[in-house]
Amino acid sequence: MSRIGRLPVVVPSGVEVKIKGNEVHVKGPKGELQRAFSPDISVKQEGNQILINRSSNEPKFRALHGTTRALINNMVTGVSTGFQKVLEVEGVGYRVEQDGVNAAIYVGYSHPVIFEPPKGISFEIDTRARQLKVMGYDKEVVGQVAADIRKIRPPEPYKGKGIRYQGERVRRKAGKTAKG
Repeated sequence: MSRIGRLPVVVPSGVEVKIKGNEVHVKGPKGELQRAFSPDISVKQEGNQILINRSSNEPKFRALHGTTRALINNMVTGVSTGFQKVLEVEGVGYRVEQDGVNAAIYVGYSHPVIFEPPKGISFEIDTRARQLKVMGYDKEVVGQVAADIRKIRPPEPYKGKGIRYQGERVRRKAGKTAKG
């Protein structure tokens, strides 16, 4: 039995879960999410818990078991508390500013890069700490938006300038040495 898959998903108060066949619909204070899962994995709700079981012990179904439970748990967590990723802008003259709902990112190009958030995503910008928080209720979308912003100017290994995740360590390289 999967160590993750056998754990029940606890549904907090204020979150409504509807299971229809292999489709799970979760609605909460932050938003609502819907996802279809494999028909080989059974999803049942008992009280304030969601239980996930598999039909067979084959490797394919064992892999789906834990994945299904993790995805449902992320849906429930997202609509109740939400997710966030923090990005740091490092470098001389590099900064990020709020432009309405968009983020204006100045990272050494001749123009600012205006990043428009997709539906369900919001930005919180701290100009003093040069940090950009990407917040939303869908974990996949939050991670993808953060990755797209980081892709604008990834950290380079010589001076460490660029956009990085909070706590990310950038491997530094030695520069050229003079002939002696």
